[in-house]
Amino acid sequence: MPTNDFFADELARYGPDALAAQPPLGLRAAQRYCRRLARRHYENFTVASFLLPRRLRQPFCDVYAYCRWADDLADETGEPARALALLDWWDEQLRACYDGRAAHPVFVALGETIRRFALPIEPLADLLVAFRQDQTTTRYQTFDELLGYCRHSANPVGRLVLHLGGSYDPRRAEWSDSICTGLQLANFCQDVARDWDRGRIYLPMEECRRLGYDEPHFARRESSDAFRRLMAEQVDRAEAWLHRGRPLVGRVDRSLRLPVTLFIRGGLAVLEAIRQSDFNVWTTRPKVSKWKKMALLAASWRRRG
Repeated sequence: MPTNDFFADELARYGPDALAAQPPLGLRAAQRYCRRLARRHYENFTVASFLLPRRLRQPFCDVYAYCRWADDLADETGEPARALALLDWWDEQLRACYDGRAAHPVFVALGETIRRFALPIEPLADLLVAFRQDQTTTRYQTFDELLGYCRHSANPVGRLVLHLGGSYDPRRAEWSDSICTGLQLANFCQDVARDWDRGRIYLPMEECRRLGYDEPHFARRESSDAFRRLMAEQVDRAEAWLHRGRPLVGRVDRSLRLPVTLFIRGGLAVLEAIRQSDFNVWTTRPKVSKWKKMALLAASWRRRG
């Protein structure tokens, strides 16, 4: 059974057992559904909406709703076998959407965005690879293995953003991948405790062992000198990936420059918050305060291209 009451209700209304018994929503109703889902789940949605031109707000809601449903299918169903079956169903819905047979409200809305912006199926399908991987892989031995996960879990989102902003090309995609990988690595650093509670470790195990911090230390939630050295390395690496993507800011459509700038600055602020906590992410999840977010927004606005 789903562990989230809201998602349990949504699955009962629009999951595989219920979807075939009702006619698809019309486009406007489906778009309202995606907007509602985005506002309910995404704490920064109001700010994100403010940063985007009006023409892109609904498409972003549609893509976000797709990601949100996939994420919940993976993490809120309570058991890997059930999650994998539901992710297969979601993949089938995606491919039906590209064939013009959308049934789920998310895909009714997303289908319009796909047609309008000529979105390729690959980044949307790649995200499902990562969600499936979460059901079967809970440890990563090397950083290269972790990078492979990021290529599916984070980088496709940036590529979708580039397509929506009319700014996709291979060089921009490389910079976008660097930013998205950096953000994903920052999130891994921020969520060590949460991930451990879900049975997962998103830090390279060979690096943990090199510094003398292995699974028994995770189990004891030790914030030792070895852990601080480990986290310092991870934070520095995430920061380098974010900086590597900075050239993208001046190379995208003007409508995307402020959001891309804020994504980078937000990721750097999270990493700085981790440093300020002396890397003790076991006790408190480091995050950026609302005042800091406003300051980042103001600074990004002043420096927009």
